[in-house]
Amino acid sequence: MMHPANLACSPCLSPRPCLSPYAICPNPLRPQFSTSSFHSPSRRHRLRISYPSCSSSAPDQQLSTSTSTSPPPTAHVFGDKKELSGLQALVDSWSPPVRLASSALILATVLAGGYGLGLRIGGTRNAALGAAAALGAAGGAAVYVLNSCVPEVAAVNLHNFVVASDDPLALNNADIEAIAKRFGISKQDEAFIAELCELYFRFISSVLPPGDEDLKGNEVEDIVKFKSALGIDDPEAANMHIELGRRIFRERLETGDRDGDFQQRRAFQKLIYVSTLVFGEASTFLLPWRRVFGVTDAQVELAIRGNAQRLYALKLNAVGRDLDVKKLTELKEFQLSYHLSNELAEDMFKDHIRKLAEENISRALQAVNSRTSTRGANDAVLELENILALNNLLLSLRDNPNASRLACGIGPVSVVGGKYSDRIEDLKLLYRAYLADALSGGRIEENKLAAVDQLKNIFGLGKQEAETVTLDVTSKVYRRRLSQAVSSGEIEAADSKAAFLQNLCDQLQFDPQKASEIHEEIYRQKLQQCIADGVLREKDVAALLRLRVMLCIPQKTVEAAHAEICGSVFEQVVKAAVGIDGYDGEGQASVRKAAHDLRLSRELAMSIAGKAVKKIFINYIKQARAADNRSESAELLKKMIGFNRLVVTKLVADIKGESSDPKSEEPAEEDKPAEEERNLAEEDDWDSLMKKLKKPPKGLKPVTSMPGQAEITLKDDLPERERRELYKTYLLFCLIGKGSQRLIGIKFPKEGDVEYFNLTQLGCILGLTQKETGDIQRTLAEQAFRQEAEAILADGKLTKAKINHLNEVQMDIGLPPEYAQKVIKRITNSKVAAAVEVAIQQGKLNIKEIRELKEAGVEVDSMISASLRENLFKKTVDEIFSSGTGEVDEEELYKKIPADLSINDKKAEAVVHERARSRLTDSLVQAVALLRQRNSARVVSTLNDVLACDKAFPAEPLSWDVPGELSDLFTAYMRSNPAPEKLSRLQYLLGIDDTTAAALRGMIDRGGVLEAEEEEFVF
Repeated sequence: MMHPANLACSPCLSPRPCLSPYAICPNPLRPQFSTSSFHSPSRRHRLRISYPSCSSSAPDQQLSTSTSTSPPPTAHVFGDKKELSGLQALVDSWSPPVRLASSALILATVLAGGYGLGLRIGGTRNAALGAAAALGAAGGAAVYVLNSCVPEVAAVNLHNFVVASDDPLALNNADIEAIAKRFGISKQDEAFIAELCELYFRFISSVLPPGDEDLKGNEVEDIVKFKSALGIDDPEAANMHIELGRRIFRERLETGDRDGDFQQRRAFQKLIYVSTLVFGEASTFLLPWRRVFGVTDAQVELAIRGNAQRLYALKLNAVGRDLDVKKLTELKEFQLSYHLSNELAEDMFKDHIRKLAEENISRALQAVNSRTSTRGANDAVLELENILALNNLLLSLRDNPNASRLACGIGPVSVVGGKYSDRIEDLKLLYRAYLADALSGGRIEENKLAAVDQLKNIFGLGKQEAETVTLDVTSKVYRRRLSQAVSSGEIEAADSKAAFLQNLCDQLQFDPQKASEIHEEIYRQKLQQCIADGVLREKDVAALLRLRVMLCIPQKTVEAAHAEICGSVFEQVVKAAVGIDGYDGEGQASVRKAAHDLRLSRELAMSIAGKAVKKIFINYIKQARAADNRSESAELLKKMIGFNRLVVTKLVADIKGESSDPKSEEPAEEDKPAEEERNLAEEDDWDSLMKKLKKPPKGLKPVTSMPGQAEITLKDDLPERERRELYKTYLLFCLIGKGSQRLIGIKFPKEGDVEYFNLTQLGCILGLTQKETGDIQRTLAEQAFRQEAEAILADGKLTKAKINHLNEVQMDIGLPPEYAQKVIKRITNSKVAAAVEVAIQQGKLNIKEIRELKEAGVEVDSMISASLRENLFKKTVDEIFSSGTGEVDEEELYKKIPADLSINDKKAEAVVHERARSRLTDSLVQAVALLRQRNSARVVSTLNDVLACDKAFPAEPLSWDVPGELSDLFTAYMRSNPAPEKLSRLQYLLGIDDTTAAALRGMIDRGGVLEAEEEEFVF
């Protein structure tokens, strides 16, 4: 049995055929019949056709391949003519009436001869009749033999007739009927129908292409036509298809190699496909592929789909770019006749159209990349126009009213999914070439604009990709048009420059915003040319103004361009003038000249100078952060402060136009000190420079009287947290120098001190406000005061002497009094809190002392943890329930005590109820134990505890294993003369009825009885 997986095969290059008609024996044996196989309306036959098992020879294969489009020669298909024997020739020569007359004559002659012979020999009438009967039987046999060969003669005539026919497809059913009628037989005769089946079998074997050759498309039509001409019924014809399948299977077993196996699988798939189309819907029960060959429905569907696709592909390959309704209608008809689904047909049509477009793309790329052709771009555009023409044709056909009758897949062209899907750069190159051609006239027409959009969709370019190419091409064209308009004076002569530019953008479909960016770029280029030598002259200003007016450049854009371009030049001058060596007269002159030559405003010059100065400040800060310790960081920050005071302050004054020349401020006799100041500013060694600044020469202003600038700061350049850390670093250096981290014994700088002045300058450079620097100083002061206070209050006791000492420390540090008091309170509270927790854990602290602490201002909530407060509340409740009084103050228990301990009322109530339930049972057990010990006083006290628990949480009557002991408890409590309500409640809790209670009271009144009973009870 053929394996089902063999139907799903891949193409093979072997040319070996498997269905050559010459594989059938040229002289097959007469078909043999059985009454159990053939399907027929009246009976079932089984036909066995004999053919050799050997493969066809090479010449036979070569001949068989020529039967693709025209019917093969009948002699090659059906074999040679068959010869008739003597009797068959005699029967063939007689017509049916002659044959019947001859049969009658033979029978009559034999009977007559037998009768005469019997009468002559036997001499009696009976002998004559016996002889006549005997010879009549022999004559009947002869007549039977004569008539029985009639079907075979008819079959031979049928075979010879078909063989003699030049074109098997030219046969018609009338010819076949005439042969059967000539011999007076029915077409359903076994011999005749066997010949029909053999002829049909040979024909389908010759029509199906051998091996891995594809179907040509006419096979089904030829087979159906030949089957109709023979007049063979579908069941008999279907059996021939099954027999052909068995033959292919046997040839596959005989082949034994891989290529031959593949060819037989392909042949079997073609047989399945052609058979399905020949019999139509009836093929599902006429062709039992699954039962005979084990082929699943999915594999049958695969065979049908594969062959249908190959046949449809043949038709598609014949379709070019000249599509019309007629061709597309024919394609639809072919698709339906091939049993190809709409989805597959649509995909194949789109793939075919994509390949047509890819051919144009390949030629266009070749033209664009060609170095020898002078018309490369034009040839590429022509190829792209062909693609667009094909796309427009398909779009028009898609909108045809009869589109449902046309081939599936008609729609816009797309190369997505083809070989150019991963060659997006090539597609962008062609898109650029077509767009450049569309804009070659300096404007783009509406039809070209639509074509460009279609080309983008055909290439599958993304929005961003297409916009990038479009912007690049359009920008170049816009620049060219703009240059022409400026050089020709057209734009300058226009009444409205803005309208002229807008019209230019509309002609090119160019974004006005992008045009503004080009205008800005042109202005920047012009400005850079004008200040190439560092000077912006009057004629340059006029040219820039003219360009600005023509291009409608906003004032903000102009200012930004000047700030960036002129600012970069000015910034280089400032960097050269400002350095570690100071800011001398030459540097001042260069800064003033650059600001004047570049025509910078005071604000712009200050902004540019600020950028350069900030970079130097940032460099100092980077070094300070990278330093190994706080002392090195502080020294770098001190250098930055000196740089700000000696260099930046003068720079700011020069830019603002404020004179900083000492000659204008000092008398003439003080020229020498001014010279010394300049020498100090030029010192290379910053350490020596700072020492000299602390001890200014005669006539030189003290450092503290030389305020530094506060306009260039790092407020927007560093995060606030980092600026605070830098200020804190320098402040700590001022407080403790290179010592340890402890702040004990420090003193903050006072106003007038050098360090105070440096701290102020550093705060200004870092952009910190007075409040922010004050917060930093207060935080450090509070930290220093805390360390001093913790040492002073180590024992947790606050005496008057300690208070005075703390006040002195607070004054030295400069910490505000309210903050000092908070620190002191926090320290004392922490000390007290530790002592309180220890006292609670040891049971030395009760609710009364807690209230005293609260009255003294101690924050109990923060001092005592919630768990300790809850434990203290439980202990207090237990004390109330074991006081022996039997009284419970509910206001105290549920409100006041929880409030003192900061416990929620509901939680407190739950704790009380839980402790009351627990203590009630425990108190009863304790009372019975005391009763047995004859301790009457404690029995009464314990019973009062029972009543206290019941009052807090009313209980049900109690149970006890020895009821008499409950009576004794009640008697003992009765003798203590309690309040009536208490006695009544205890009677209820102990479960004593009124009769028993009255009897017990009577015994007490009689006296002595109780004591005797007690003696008996305690043995």
